[in-house]
Amino acid sequence: MSTPVTDSLTTADVVAAVTRFGAVVTENRQYLIDLDSAIGDADHGENMARGLAAALEALAAEPPASPADALKAVATTLIRKVGGASGPLYGTAFLRASTAVAGKDQLGAEDVVALLVAARDGIVSRGKAEPGDKTMVDAWTPAVEAAQAALDGGGDVSAVLAAASAAAQDGAAATVPLVARKGRASYLGERSAGHQDPGATSTAMLFAAFASVAGQ
Repeated sequence: MSTPVTDSLTTADVVAAVTRFGAVVTENRQYLIDLDSAIGDADHGENMARGLAAALEALAAEPPASPADALKAVATTLIRKVGGASGPLYGTAFLRASTAVAGKDQLGAEDVVALLVAARDGIVSRGKAEPGDKTMVDAWTPAVEAAQAALDGGGDVSAVLAAASAAAQDGAAATVPLVARKGRASYLGERSAGHQDPGATSTAMLFAAFASVAGQ
């Protein structure tokens, strides 16, 4: 059994988490397409799977020297390869996260919370969405709040990411009854209720991937 990543994330851990995220998105590509077909333009699963595959190719072609380098490589690839709203939003999140931890060889719990806050704020700034709008912000915001609470309670990296993952899962599920106020889903008005937001769903997958690597 491997030793839990309790006190820091290394560059290899970040790459492993992105690899896990890519695998989960690929496994759930059709599920994300189905969610997006109900309230969007049905491209979220395809775009994310393609973009993350390209990001993993970039990481393999030029192994990153630091966690920030890994996050930046993912950011630039997603912005370049993923269309629709997902590429710019996820790209901004990874880019802001990279900036937040620049110059660090390993990421402690405080660093992880700092990058999550920066990533969430980048998404909000880019997409102009707020909690309750039925977007990925509805998963990111409770995840960041749970991560901060875990850190304040003395939690290590594993505890911080486990708390964030659980909150992101709950946040994604909580988008089901919401009426969309942003994005293409907002065009449906009341008919958008009853469907889980695909961006919030892939966000929950992202947090689960990082929590899985931290808890190994």
